[in-house]
Amino acid sequence: MSMTVYLSGEIHTSWREEIIEGATKLGLDISFTSPVTDHDLSDEAGDHLGAEESKFWRDHKAAKINAIRTKTMIEFSDLVVIRFGDKYKQWNAAFDAGYCAALGKPYITLHAEDIIHPLKEVDSAAMAWAQSTEQVVEILRYTLS
Repeated sequence: MSMTVYLSGEIHTSWREEIIEGATKLGLDISFTSPVTDHDLSDEAGDHLGAEESKFWRDHKAAKINAIRTKTMIEFSDLVVIRFGDKYKQWNAAFDAGYCAALGKPYITLHAEDIIHPLKEVDSAAMAWAQSTEQVVEILRYTLS
């Protein structure tokens, strides 16, 4: 059995690489996808459509262009892992979780214990809450075995 896993969420730590490395070491047949993780490139996604005087409209265009990738990747994935970090608020990750829930797409949240309360609704629709990348890899191993 093979699987496609979309890795959503914070872009400032190496959690994606840790999951990919762990799955690779176990020989799991998984294709991983993710959003654009270069913050500047993500912010510039709509700039080729013309300059904007307002930061709102620049962000609006970039968000729509980024949503093409995000929506497509989530829809074609078998499972989504959504990482919430402690440094920034990942509103986009919460939106991805809601989109998964609306689609009936299974997802795993990955975050520290100290943000359980603000993520209670997001976690309640998740298939699992993991606190480490090793736990995510173990879920992936179990799912594919």
